[in-house]
Amino acid sequence: MAVRLPPLNALKAFEASARQLSFTRAAEELFVTQAAISHQIKSLEEYLGLKLFMRKNRALLLTEEGQSYYLDIKDVFNSLNDATERLLARGAKGAITVSLQPSFAIQWLVPRLSKFNQLNPEIDVRIKAVDQEDGSLTEDVDVAIYHGRGRWPNIHADKLHTEYLVPVCSPLLLQGTKPLTCIEDFTQHTLLHDTSRRDWKRWFRDAGIKATNVNHGPIFSHSAMVVQAAVYGQGIALAQSILAKPEIDVGRLIMPVEHKLVSKDAFYLVCRESQVEVGKIAAFRDWVLDTVAQEQEELGEEEHVL
Repeated sequence: MAVRLPPLNALKAFEASARQLSFTRAAEELFVTQAAISHQIKSLEEYLGLKLFMRKNRALLLTEEGQSYYLDIKDVFNSLNDATERLLARGAKGAITVSLQPSFAIQWLVPRLSKFNQLNPEIDVRIKAVDQEDGSLTEDVDVAIYHGRGRWPNIHADKLHTEYLVPVCSPLLLQGTKPLTCIEDFTQHTLLHDTSRRDWKRWFRDAGIKATNVNHGPIFSHSAMVVQAAVYGQGIALAQSILAKPEIDVGRLIMPVEHKLVSKDAFYLVCRESQVEVGKIAAFRDWVLDTVAQEQEELGEEEHVL
C-alpha cells in the first residue's frame, strides 16, 4: 500500500526552513509570511507525528528526525529543479506556432520576422493564418494575435500598438480631377470599407461632418485588402494605422488629412497563462513587445477617442 504523502506546500516550507535554518528567510524565499511558514511546519509535524525543529538559544535547529528527513527529501527537490530546468531548456528551442489574422501577418509580422530569426536561429516560427482569431489558441498553437478589447478568459494578453483609424489613399488621387484638400472633399471619392461601414460613420461624426452618406463603396473582408485597394487608387480607405504604416513609409499611401481616431480595440499578443515564461514563447513575446515599443514612439501622441 502506498504511503499518503504530506501536502507539497508543507514539504516546500520544511525544505526551505531546514536549508536556511530560519523561518524568516524561508518565508522570504517562498514569498509568504513567517506565520504561514510556521503554520505549514506545525501541520507537517502533526501529520508525521514527529518534532522536526527545536529552538536553542534563539537559534533554529533540526531535531534528529528532522535532520534525517531533510537529507532524504532535499535530493527530491534538487531532482525536481533539475528536471524543470531541462524541460525549460528544451522549450527554448524548436518550433513555435503563431496564429493570427492574414492582414496582420502580411502587413506587420512577416516583414519583421527575419529580425527574430537572426536573434533566435534555434527557433523556427510557423505562421498559421486564421480569419477568426478568438478560440484559435488550440493545442497546436503556442502564441496568437487577437484583435479586440483584451478580455479573454484564462489567457495572458499583452496589448501591442495603440490602434488608430486613419484615412489613406494613393498619391495619384491628389493629381486627379476631383479635389482632395479637406474632409468635405471625401464625398466626391469612393470610400473603401473594412468589414462594415460603421468606422467611416464614426470617423466623420468625430470630425464634425454630420450629413455625409457613407452607404456606398466596396466592403472588404480582410484589412489587408482594403489597404491594397487604396494603394491601387480605388478610393479612400479608413485603415488601421499599424497595417497602413508600411505603405505610408514607402510612399504608396498618404494621409490626405491628419484627422485620426484612437480605437478601443487593439491587437493583443496572447498565450496561455501557464506558458508565459516558457523559453521559446518568452523569446517570441519579448521580441514582439520590444519591437512594438520602438515603433509606438514613431506613431505620434495625438488621440481622438472613438
